[in-house]
Amino acid sequence: MSFISIPMGHVLSWISSLVGNNFAAAVCIFTILVNILMLPLTMKSQKSTVQQTRIKPKLDALKAKCGNDKQKYSREMQELYQREGVSMSGGCMPLILRMVLMMGIYWAITNPLRYLCGIDAGAIKDAMSSLEIKNAMELVPLAQAGELSSFGISAAKAQMIDFNLFGINLLDDPVFTKPDWIWVMPIMSFVAQMASSFVTMKINKRNNPDAPSMAGMMFTMPFISLWIGFSFPGALGFYWAVSAIAGGAAQAFVSLKYGPDVIIAKEQSKETYARFKYEKNRKKTAQ
Repeated sequence: MSFISIPMGHVLSWISSLVGNNFAAAVCIFTILVNILMLPLTMKSQKSTVQQTRIKPKLDALKAKCGNDKQKYSREMQELYQREGVSMSGGCMPLILRMVLMMGIYWAITNPLRYLCGIDAGAIKDAMSSLEIKNAMELVPLAQAGELSSFGISAAKAQMIDFNLFGINLLDDPVFTKPDWIWVMPIMSFVAQMASSFVTMKINKRNNPDAPSMAGMMFTMPFISLWIGFSFPGALGFYWAVSAIAGGAAQAFVSLKYGPDVIIAKEQSKETYARFKYEKNRKKTAQ
């Protein structure tokens, strides 16, 4: 995952340098910027969902026409989607990108000396081997204290990023059997994901009232985020929480601006204008 983590580490390091080398602030800014950049994809996903709602009567008619012939129905359904310009996978891309970004951030924060502080990977590997350390994050306090200079690891570089948030070290792992302030991160992640899932469920139900209930997802995703929060460093849970909040806000904004009524009205206006031009040209040709 270096091809994702290295550039992501550079970006996070650069943003943190603009905000007093604070990792938490850098993650917040990075997540907001990512969601702004992803707005076109989110809008495309929203439009795809609405378009599927719009052509539902045609799909129902196809189903009645094809009966039990599933191959014919599948073929004609694909042709209908192509004619109407509807993408069957349009809603998947934002989710996939979010997962890729999360994986990139995971690798960046599990080896912060390399990806965020720019310390040579070979020196880190030598230090871990000599000290019999399996987790690269255990090197951070040693490097910051200047105890790894013999491995060519600069204390100045190791101190480039501040991983503390209100006294909580985001590099720490929350331990379920050991209550600590780092528990704030997985709990915050759970609450944020629950709120985001609720907003998403309401939006999807509004866009497509006939869609299956999303209640399962509403409860599944928050518990997955809670499990992730207790399985990985607090920084990942913090990112998941910020991402859920920013993603939910972006989804709500897009839903208000590009809701079903707005998009369907635009489509109907285009069809009306196209019919008007056709009739106008037909009359001119008849004359």
